[in-house]
Amino acid sequence: MDSGDKLYIWEQNDWPHLQYDMRRLAGLLAHVHRIQGHLHGRMDNIGMGLRERASLQAMSDDVIKSSEIEGEQLNPATVRSSIARRMGVDVGALAPADRHVDAIVDMMLDATRNYDQTLTVERLYGWHAALFPTGYSGLHKINVGAWRNDASGPMQVVSGPIGRGKIHYQAPPANRVDIEINRFLSWFNTQQEPDLIVKAGLAHLWFVTIHPFDDGNGRITRAIGDMALARAENSPDRFYSLSAQIQKERADYYDILERTQKMSLDVTNWLEWFLGCLTRAIISAEGTLDIVLAKARFWQHCAGTPMNDRQVKILNRLLDGFDGKLTNKKWSVIAKCSSDTALRDITDLLERDVLVKIGAGRSTSYELKKEI
Repeated sequence: MDSGDKLYIWEQNDWPHLQYDMRRLAGLLAHVHRIQGHLHGRMDNIGMGLRERASLQAMSDDVIKSSEIEGEQLNPATVRSSIARRMGVDVGALAPADRHVDAIVDMMLDATRNYDQTLTVERLYGWHAALFPTGYSGLHKINVGAWRNDASGPMQVVSGPIGRGKIHYQAPPANRVDIEINRFLSWFNTQQEPDLIVKAGLAHLWFVTIHPFDDGNGRITRAIGDMALARAENSPDRFYSLSAQIQKERADYYDILERTQKMSLDVTNWLEWFLGCLTRAIISAEGTLDIVLAKARFWQHCAGTPMNDRQVKILNRLLDGFDGKLTNKKWSVIAKCSSDTALRDITDLLERDVLVKIGAGRSTSYELKKEI
């Protein structure tokens, strides 16, 4: 194959020796390290209980959004409950366990809590099996806990209607996956880069370029990225979600990924985007921490106010950022109770100065009292 026929990065003669200009990245890296330090400093000063709640929120976002990028919608309450059980965090009434969600959560926690353990083929197989416990992806049977075999043709990332889709990327052939993965794991587990955050960006690009599984490559790539970031921070605690930020910037993510996978081995542009996305994820986490602290202050203020489970559930929804206006009807739907019961719950909280009434008649809604 001559150079003119080499469309993808993995076809280049020196693959997988990825190159980058450290001088171009220096400013971005310094900023990332600075805001990481600021976030961890805030966490160190808020006490273990609030740290756990902030980490619970970040990890919940990570699991939910990583699956959402691939088109799978997980129940947020089920994800949050699954993580809370494993962390030993009391979040009140827990949602019923879901074996599929539990398996995905276990994969993510294994990546971050056991970040200092060697990443192996067997570990990757276990993560993949956790994502597809039935052996199916949708209606299609796939190889689970094993590399793809390309029996149905080359592994391609395609968009558009079947038969007329646009090919965005084609992965290395299946007969190269063993070699490619062994080279990746050797580098990931032993070789150093000038900066471990840069290594996280390289690991993300490298693994998703190999695309070793029939399905689930994106979610496992992001788990590996989280593992690399945990190594960079030398901490299993996650206070921000890169997956949630990637979901927000999904179009840009796929665009830079496609352009990088069709370019030379110089991946500086990719790393600039990755560091920018990571920066925005950490800044967003500062806002999440503000919400966690506000919730803590609220419940401390209301510590002596007796409430039933319905009231606690709805108030937590308001504290997390309620979508739209809270009405009697919405209360009854969310709390799964009658309108009369909802009205009694609301009236009780109005009398205790926890809620305030907005508007009148059919326009009546309720908000948290601002002074709390």
